[in-house]
Amino acid sequence: MNILFLSHRFPYPPTRGDKIRSFNMVKHLQGAGHKVTVASLARSAEEAAECQGIADYCEEFVLCEVRNPFQALRMGARLLTSEPSSMGFFYSRALQTEVNRLLDKTAFDLIVVFSSTAAQYVSHVTTIPKLLDFCDMDSQKWLAFANFKPWPVSFGYRLEGRKLEREEKKLCGEFDLCSCATDFEVDTLDSYQTGVASGFFPNGVDFDFFTPDGQAGDADYDPYGISFVGRMDYYPNEECVLSFCDTVLPKLREKYPEANLTVIGAEPPANILALNNRPGITVTGTVDDIRTYVRKSAVMVTPLEIARGTQNKILEGMAMGVPVVSSRTAARGVDAVVGEHILAATTPEEYVAHISHLFEDSTARKRLAIAGRERVMSHHNWPRAMTLFDDCITRTLTAFTEKHKTKEFN
Repeated sequence: MNILFLSHRFPYPPTRGDKIRSFNMVKHLQGAGHKVTVASLARSAEEAAECQGIADYCEEFVLCEVRNPFQALRMGARLLTSEPSSMGFFYSRALQTEVNRLLDKTAFDLIVVFSSTAAQYVSHVTTIPKLLDFCDMDSQKWLAFANFKPWPVSFGYRLEGRKLEREEKKLCGEFDLCSCATDFEVDTLDSYQTGVASGFFPNGVDFDFFTPDGQAGDADYDPYGISFVGRMDYYPNEECVLSFCDTVLPKLREKYPEANLTVIGAEPPANILALNNRPGITVTGTVDDIRTYVRKSAVMVTPLEIARGTQNKILEGMAMGVPVVSSRTAARGVDAVVGEHILAATTPEEYVAHISHLFEDSTARKRLAIAGRERVMSHHNWPRAMTLFDDCITRTLTAFTEKHKTKEFN
């Protein structure tokens, strides 16, 4: 098939969660023998140069550069309208022109869109089967942000969440199937009661790259080391690290003076960098290889309270044979059994109890490390995920055919 693939961020290089998913979708489609044309945005000349590597994984690609200050103006222009501001941030007139050109010159058999904010470029198309992979229901993330922000910022997030939720419902009617990365996101999608077909395929992890240093649970590690991985210019990561350092780490250090936390992630803001001044905390900023740091830790924590979809950092930690203690919110995005493959906590006391257990019982730590790696290998491998993606494509084509048969009959 000739397939047009649209995404809000360019799916190469696969260096962040959304790009990892979209890249693997493109790679799979081209590898399956389809001719894939990719269309997306880059936000700087440097990013545009990095994106050129997608050429090895698709038939053709279109890349339009935008600049954040101009996109921010597009966002602002939508504040007093019914249209979500985030749609403005990911809109480019140049990209719309290129998409229209591609649609005119090529007889596409399928359009695949990654993320609701990219759907606007083809929402008007009615003659080609279309699949929209929401991945996560972004409206619910904005609504969650509102609970953590002071007035009037909280009002802005809540307003954007409501507008985006309306837009998500509208988009469902413009596509033949909508998919998500987790069952609980599909539950949200189905709760909209739009009648659109829905599907699910999980994120995978490259467990040939994210491997233990030796056998899972047996690697040489700091018995009191804790690691956190994530981009630190992303508010949910910033919020949860600050909370962990204020409410959990001090209690752990009362019991274990050697307990230490390493925060690994790009672009830490000033308040995160200031954590370096506290005992037992190291903020690394960008590193060449996160595996070096994570493998040295006794436990990896993901205490996010604002979390939708799958946190790839959890999958990567489990794949490296490092036990993960997660918030219950973030643990929902992993196809794993809490208590068997991953530990989950809600209160500081629960975090302290779980981490203390892993500090003190090396046998229990090893058992969880082995079980976690085996689980991601069986349930979060990309071949399995892409088989489910193929099922979504088949159902998209069927839904399109049935819809048009009904129209012809009427």
